[in-house]
Amino acid sequence: MPFIQVTLLAIIAFLSVKLSMAHPRFHFGWGGHHGGISFGLSPQFYQFSCPQANDIVMSVLEKAIAKDMRMAASLLRLHFHDCFVQGCDASILLDDSARIVSEKHSGPNKNSVRGFEVIDEIKSKLEEACPRTVSCADILALAARASTVLSGGPNWELPLGRRDSKTASLSGSNKNIPPPNATIENLVTFFKRQGLDEVDLVSLSGAHTIGVARCATFKQRLYNQNGKNQPDENLEKSFYFNLKTICPKSGGENFISPLDFGSPRLFDNTYFKLILRGKGLLNSDEVLLMGNVKETRELVKKYAQDESLFFEQFAKSMIKMGNLRPLTGFNGQVRNDCRRVN
Repeated sequence: MPFIQVTLLAIIAFLSVKLSMAHPRFHFGWGGHHGGISFGLSPQFYQFSCPQANDIVMSVLEKAIAKDMRMAASLLRLHFHDCFVQGCDASILLDDSARIVSEKHSGPNKNSVRGFEVIDEIKSKLEEACPRTVSCADILALAARASTVLSGGPNWELPLGRRDSKTASLSGSNKNIPPPNATIENLVTFFKRQGLDEVDLVSLSGAHTIGVARCATFKQRLYNQNGKNQPDENLEKSFYFNLKTICPKSGGENFISPLDFGSPRLFDNTYFKLILRGKGLLNSDEVLLMGNVKETRELVKKYAQDESLFFEQFAKSMIKMGNLRPLTGFNGQVRNDCRRVN
């Protein structure tokens, strides 16, 4: 074998070992469809480069959630609204700039998404501990898991190694995030567009066991569900009258109501139990049971009966969603500031 070829192989082998030590799923392969180099997400991605990453996220979130109980749901929602647009690439965190039109202006996000200052604080502490190492996309994934755990929900082994986009998509945010008044057919279509199925739809909707919704998102159900100035007949009567005191027919769009009034701060399966009683807040909650998709109806009943089954599937679906079209390897970047491209 020629000397140059042997030397080249030795250099590649050396680089492979060094990169694998720093990032366990960054490795050189022989073959495949990507020039012999493959990249993937791994729970051990920061094992050597920033082993304290999750501890830092948990520490910041414990304080943030103690200060504002809504923050857990807000951060979980940020991850959803990020992944459904361009994949899980932290595009939702980008502010307006000369080259960026922020997704924060989209219909689903404007005056609604929150938690950006908490992400900023996490990023700042991670930059102190491990400069230019942990991506904003991974921070969103870590914060979503931590928010679930700190609210009493399941934990899961989280694949890491995402990188951050250099672009945002206002049109994608308007197009791809399911609206609160969606029909079951709409919801199934929105999720299938992302490679997610009916099981993922129902389990991920279970995130509504924490958090609140604005009057604007459920007013239609109270006053004009079918375009005839009539309420949604599926609403349980006492629940309906209570919601009317919170959400008037005129004005009050930003008044809020818990998505799960039974245990609004606890990540549990009460959300599904309430749906069975006609007390799902959003149309997109109620149609999981009342729509004409048998699988979603059956899953609502199963999760209402068996919290551990819901927890197990929620974790699986969060991993699946978190793996949507991640930027890895040499794609994207690790932003120094989550709000701006480097």
